[in-house]
Amino acid sequence: MRETLPPAITLLLKNAQAAAVSAGTDERRTASQLSRKLLGGALAAGYPPKVLPADAGLSTLTDAVQAASAGAVLVGFDARAVAITVLRALGRSTSWHDHEFDLLTSGPLHPPMQMALDEVIARQVGEGTRKPALRVWEWASNAVIIGSYQSLSNEIDLEAAARHEATVVRRISGGGAMFVEPGNTITYSLYVPGTLVEGMSFVDSYAFLDAWVIRALRELGVEATYVPVNDIASPQGKIGGAAQKRLASGAVLHHVTMSYDMDSAKMLDIIRIGREKLSDKGIVSAAKRVDPIRSQTGLSREKVVEAMLDHFRRSYGLTENAVDEATLAAANELAETKYVDPEWLARVP
Repeated sequence: MRETLPPAITLLLKNAQAAAVSAGTDERRTASQLSRKLLGGALAAGYPPKVLPADAGLSTLTDAVQAASAGAVLVGFDARAVAITVLRALGRSTSWHDHEFDLLTSGPLHPPMQMALDEVIARQVGEGTRKPALRVWEWASNAVIIGSYQSLSNEIDLEAAARHEATVVRRISGGGAMFVEPGNTITYSLYVPGTLVEGMSFVDSYAFLDAWVIRALRELGVEATYVPVNDIASPQGKIGGAAQKRLASGAVLHHVTMSYDMDSAKMLDIIRIGREKLSDKGIVSAAKRVDPIRSQTGLSREKVVEAMLDHFRRSYGLTENAVDEATLAAANELAETKYVDPEWLARVP
């Protein structure tokens, strides 16, 4: 005699089918087909009673779907994909198309203000007072930015930074140090709710959040690829790297800096670790410029940024809005109280 599938598992699998209603065509077709297959197979073969809590995590749901498949061969799917669809149906996981994105513009900013604005916007997204957003950084002056967990004295030659008129600041995300002059890099930040990367490892979330820019670069003729943990590269070498900060509120701050036309001599003069890495690998001479995007596209930085934003807009939608005065005021206060504070810059991680 066939057993009845436990209500909790039936609901789990039906939610996978229901979630597909709001998904794209391919996802709708695949989720619907898989839910029917799993439900039919589990009911036919019988399924041991099991109740799943409402807050069951991705791994628990994945195990339940795997068991419910009753040994079926899943072609083009896996249990994890269905579990993510269930999380989306329950409102605990979202896709790009579940959100409306703002393109935030502010004009050129000095380094402390860039750091502060990143933190303020991320907080607002976490608090639900702002839509998810994308921001391309424009610089008003030279900068050296170190990661939250880096040692200032180990990473940066402060005298060299002063010689090149570069303000040294510490950001709230991890990752390595970077040197920026106005116009020589392309940096963007994504401010998204944690539900967009629910169930993903940090490595998976880096690849997921950077997939759009890799596609955009490929449209421009750059053979860009993702290199774990957090790099974007091409056959000519590294293009850029990403860093993340996950706030307690649930927001994710994800930013990427890519070399457009960087002066490696200045970079190697300022960043100590950069000297060691490049010297060990024998990659560049002190006089060479690092220009993977400029040389491979033949386009100005502005045209590259324009193409990137156009790709994001076509993929997920994007509405341009200037950063409001209240946000700028909050960022200015944070810049003055935190990001110009010598104690924050020199703190021991």
